[in-house]
Amino acid sequence: MQKTKLHVQDISLSFGGIRALQGVDFKVNEGEILAVIGPNGAGKTSLINSINGFYRPQSGNIIFEDQVISNLPPYRRAQLGISRTFQNIALYTNMTALDNLMAARHIHMRSNMLTGALFWGPARNEEIAHRHKVEEIIEFLEIENIRKTIVGNLSYGLRKRVELGRALALEPTLLLLDEPMAGMNVEEKEDMARFILDIHERQGMTIMLIEHDIGLVMDISHRIVALDFGIKIAEGTPQEIGQNDAVIKAYLGQEY
Repeated sequence: MQKTKLHVQDISLSFGGIRALQGVDFKVNEGEILAVIGPNGAGKTSLINSINGFYRPQSGNIIFEDQVISNLPPYRRAQLGISRTFQNIALYTNMTALDNLMAARHIHMRSNMLTGALFWGPARNEEIAHRHKVEEIIEFLEIENIRKTIVGNLSYGLRKRVELGRALALEPTLLLLDEPMAGMNVEEKEDMARFILDIHERQGMTIMLIEHDIGLVMDISHRIVALDFGIKIAEGTPQEIGQNDAVIKAYLGQEY
């Protein structure tokens, strides 16, 4: 029997009279890639924002590794092992790619302001250990040549890759990817898909992703949840979703 990593339990979220999510309920199993699909305005990003704590649903619960985290702030959820990327890239554009990844290591740092400023003893050793972890991520994502480049000067595809690296630098056990391939060309999409699969296979990472490229979703996902107007209309394997009448009508337009 598969272990449940995350349980989105009957959550509802409204903004004034707008119902972004209505009684959405599903589970993400340990070690799987689960995709969330749906047309624009279906509530996909609101769902991820609820999971990582940016939004607080009015009802229902978010349960992560058997712990109710519905009232925890985002930084506490990150400390528990939940990391994410954003639909609109959210990097420190005036810092280098290396510094952006190092900034994500703050939740693992134990030295205080004084020892950090002196850069001595345990603080120095800790800095070296964090730098080593970041260098491993840089090598994995094949961005060695842009490690000292200011992020604001990078191409869109490379900034997306740096953002993925920053999410990995938090050492998550659940990775949330909000449209990781949006705006990319074919080659960039293929690279990103390869990295996602490598993260899953090498680290056994549980991944939940939102993506509009339905062909790619069908190729890399183990299961899919489909939303429409904030309501879950289907859940199942890629083959089941591709043949689901409600999903075809709302989003796909044809069988896959």
